Amino acid sequence: MIDVLIVEDSPVVREFLVHILGADAGIRVVGTARDGEEALEAVRRWRPDVITMDIHMPRLDGVEATRRIMEAEPTPIVIVSGSTDPGEVATTFDAMEAGALAVLRRPAGIGHPEHEATAGELVQTVKLMSEVKVVRRWPRAQRAALADGRQAPAPRPAEMGLAREPAKVRVVALGASTGGPPALQTILAALPKDFPAPVVIVQHIAAGFVRGFIEWLAQSSALPIHLATHGELLLPGHVYVAPDEHQIKIERGGKIALTKDEPENGLRPSVSYLFRSVAEVYGRDAAAGLLTGMGRDGAEELLRLREKGAVTIAQDKASSVVHGMPGEAIRLDAAMLVLPPEKIAPTLANLANHGGNARRDP
Repeated sequence: MIDVLIVEDSPVVREFLVHILGADAGIRVVGTARDGEEALEAVRRWRPDVITMDIHMPRLDGVEATRRIMEAEPTPIVIVSGSTDPGEVATTFDAMEAGALAVLRRPAGIGHPEHEATAGELVQTVKLMSEVKVVRRWPRAQRAALADGRQAPAPRPAEMGLAREPAKVRVVALGASTGGPPALQTILAALPKDFPAPVVIVQHIAAGFVRGFIEWLAQSSALPIHLATHGELLLPGHVYVAPDEHQIKIERGGKIALTKDEPENGLRPSVSYLFRSVAEVYGRDAAAGLLTGMGRDGAEELLRLREKGAVTIAQDKASSVVHGMPGEAIRLDAAMLVLPPEKIAPTLANLANHGGNARRDP
């Protein structure tokens, strides 16, 4: 039985969520809270397995409530938002930066054609997130001090046991799922504005949130960040994020193609689909990274990229919210390098700016 705390300021929505989650035999709603202050007390009282969290609430909003819960009583948190306006949605990703695991649209009302699907998505997400072992987040000031103490220049390719070849890294492909937004934010924020290659991203995210995700990433990145469009030509130093419900691939000539091809690993967009095209078109002239997330999407294709001579990176276990995808890549020996997000950006910059691609010495 999964014990859930529902945090929501609207009485109607609160009861709606209680109805949806309480109807599942594997879930028990142990309590509700009307704002962040009540949520803090309820977490101490009920010790829930999962929390669903609203963002806009009186007294203490969902972002600050998430931050305080993750500092004091680490608990898996799912943001349930009633808005898909990009500006408002961008705020929900502040909660993910604070430690929330996932963001979902509020389920459609009873009688709506999408009610069953969206309600089922909430139930499934709560169950999946209950399996994630979250860790305590240090207060921001302490995190900054710790980070300063850890900062060190990323090793140059030769120092990593890599031998550079003349060809340049002409594209970077990144894939992420659970816990991915903060990891991607860390990487993109650290890439220099003159980064010489385009970056293409697949982030598994609930439908309706990708534009807000892009707006949130753009707040901290010097690179232009776009929602990828069909037929668009990749430009150096630009970032392209896969849209909802489309597979994304790169075609010869550096053009983006969006398709309605079937989901892979149950996902559309799929990291596997993107990585496979990058391996075919760019081969050793690519760099690819597989970041935190459940499942194995992209792992076998990362191995294909490595076999083609590309630079392949997996996020390390210590920094991953869920080490499923990168862990599978490591198990397959698909990852040439295993790094935390703060080391990935300078590593990519070194590879791109010192002559390009790299491979392990035989």
